[in-house]
Amino acid sequence: MEAIYLLIPIALILVIIGIAVFFWAVKSDQFEDLEGPAHSILFDDDKHKKSQDSVQPSKNKQAVDDSPEN
Repeated sequence: MEAIYLLIPIALILVIIGIAVFFWAVKSDQFEDLEGPAHSILFDDDKHKKSQDSVQPSKNKQAVDDSPEN
């Protein structure tokens, strides 16, 4: 029975901390865009491919410039 005098205040403190964290998250727009990060995973390869494509033409240009002309 004496443990309940310790457990109830600890539970109340944890509930207050949880509510405070929830209101902080809402205030700082943590829930603003829930689908954006999930969709950005699908498009990461396209960004990487675009950066490689910008490097590729310069390599191809050198290969064309170094080739002997007929």
